[in-house]
Amino acid sequence: MKPPAACAGEVLDVASPCPMVNYLRWDLSAQQIEELTRELMEKTKRVYDQVGAQEFEDVSYESTLKALADVEVSYTVQRNILDFPQHVSPSKEIRTASTEADRKLSEFDVEMSMRQDVYQRIVWLQEKVEKDTLRPEATRYLERLIKLSRRNGLHLPEETQQKIKNIKKKLSLLCIDFNKNLNEDTTFLPFTREELGGLPEDFLNSLEKTEDDKLKVTLKYPHYFPLLKKCYVPETRRKVEEAFNCRCKAENCAILKELVALRAQKSSLLGFSTHADYVLEMNMAKTSQVVATFLDELAQKLKPLGEQERAAILELKKAECERRGLPYDARINAWDMRYYMNQVEEMRYSVDQNLLKEYFPMQVVTQGLLAIYQELLGLTFDREEGATVWHKDVTLYTVRDSASGQVIGKFYLDLYPREGKYGHAACFGLQPGCLRPDGSRQISIAAMVANFTKPTPDAPALLQHDEVETYFHEFGHVMHQLCSQAEFAMFSGTHVERDFVEAPSQMLENWVWEREPLLRMSRHYRTGDAVPPGLLDKLIQSRQANTGLFNLRQIVLAKVDQALHTQTGADPAEEYARLCQEILGVPATPGTNMPATFGHLAGGYDAQYYGYLWSEVYSTDMFHTRFKQEGVLNSKVGMDYRSCILRPGGSQDASAMLKCFLGREPRQDAFLLSKGLLVEGSEPPAC
Repeated sequence: MKPPAACAGEVLDVASPCPMVNYLRWDLSAQQIEELTRELMEKTKRVYDQVGAQEFEDVSYESTLKALADVEVSYTVQRNILDFPQHVSPSKEIRTASTEADRKLSEFDVEMSMRQDVYQRIVWLQEKVEKDTLRPEATRYLERLIKLSRRNGLHLPEETQQKIKNIKKKLSLLCIDFNKNLNEDTTFLPFTREELGGLPEDFLNSLEKTEDDKLKVTLKYPHYFPLLKKCYVPETRRKVEEAFNCRCKAENCAILKELVALRAQKSSLLGFSTHADYVLEMNMAKTSQVVATFLDELAQKLKPLGEQERAAILELKKAECERRGLPYDARINAWDMRYYMNQVEEMRYSVDQNLLKEYFPMQVVTQGLLAIYQELLGLTFDREEGATVWHKDVTLYTVRDSASGQVIGKFYLDLYPREGKYGHAACFGLQPGCLRPDGSRQISIAAMVANFTKPTPDAPALLQHDEVETYFHEFGHVMHQLCSQAEFAMFSGTHVERDFVEAPSQMLENWVWEREPLLRMSRHYRTGDAVPPGLLDKLIQSRQANTGLFNLRQIVLAKVDQALHTQTGADPAEEYARLCQEILGVPATPGTNMPATFGHLAGGYDAQYYGYLWSEVYSTDMFHTRFKQEGVLNSKVGMDYRSCILRPGGSQDASAMLKCFLGREPRQDAFLLSKGLLVEGSEPPAC
């Protein structure tokens, strides 16, 4: 049982009901973080001690289940105040203190989750309580606490419990180190302007210079992806791709091997044959065999498409080598893939990404995106002027239900890269939307953290179309956090099955491929013109570009993850290289170790990376069955979506939510059609 979730801002006491309150604070010094961490653990432990000391006759809903739920509310918020700054604070001292707090709190979480005395009282409560006297969500909470306790081995002998506890502590610390290594990586490569041929002027002008006047290319996303897509100098791409997939190689390779071995050991102690089976028990897929079948069948269907795409890429490469007088090696290297996939888009679909991004200035995209979400989900967003934030680039918005005017939550946007900041794009739930101890509703607060291209003195931040897609996706998670109306913090927001959690935001990615929404979030940054109709049509058609290779790569990553968590002693780098060759037909660069840079393996997606593809089955079904049929900006469908899919949070099973929204059981047809595959009895997708 993880310590219950909380309202932020206090290890200070919370007394009065203040439903609209943002309890979060970002002004703590490193010393305060340390002191408040200790205070939070002491305060939370007292509640666990009280629950665990009860006699059988004293155990009741109020003294046991509600006590644990209430402390979960205060603990979660307070924990986020202390451990979120490690990802975003501009101060290295604060980031270090926050990481240290996360270490201590992770150990504490393990201690509290292994409380045999508390488990015993929950079991007693289940024996005593009349089932129908509890609200459905309270029953689900009780059953979930017992299930989680058994998954921690609290029904096993004490000696086994101790082993599990020790392993869990080690695992949490290793995961923190793995991701800290990646976040703090400051590697850069110096290049001349000639070596960066093909990259646009605005990109080159944004790069810092070395003392000998070379340009610094870091391995952060806004440098790495544009370079791999646009630089026509193969040697430059090779150096950058190799460096990117060698980040933290030595230290993270060692951590990963230890993580995998410890996970297998823990799962075995709990009676599971593999770590994957242990993890998947709580997911929609249920077993590793079901996942293996899903991935194998999809790979088989996509392979012919992948072969066609590889052949087209080789033709492009051969022609380019002849044109530029470069040696042609008749193979696709890892550093060629994004470059030629981009050329396919530009040549086959005539989509010039450099031209296109001029129509996606950050401010216009943000305004359009926020307007679409407001209209679709019946919400109103207001920017808070002068809000207290952790960095000057960050903005805070208040979200109201349009019909009632009631505040339902707030969200922070932190969109640009900076040193030491979390390197990907993600949504962090900071204050869970749930009931407080006095029965009032606590508003939900989330942060969207991303690393989009920064503005330069000559131009605003201009987004690549795939960055616009990422923006829509992550903001979908923010809406899930804010629109959920669960009673318990454990079921708030995105606390759904891990292989469903991506579906709500994946579904919303579809809007960046539809004409009307695209026109609403784009405008040329200099002239104010709309995207020309021809370019817009080509962009929409290009969605099918490279779909075989892109999805086969997702299958490679999902299979690496499954292999590490189902086999004994699999070598991550070897496994990745084998699967790249076998499934993708593109070899991994010798000497690299991509899994050592794969944050998901230490970020809560262990044995669950398949979930991105799995949940896409549901996201495409939802989109094509309702929105595509009834109108992509149809607010009635949007409200059905908010009420059936977002509102419950994790208080219902995903399968029940899907049935509510679709009016039937989900099907795979729309998913397969979206990948350019034919389904029996269906028309090919219209391009």
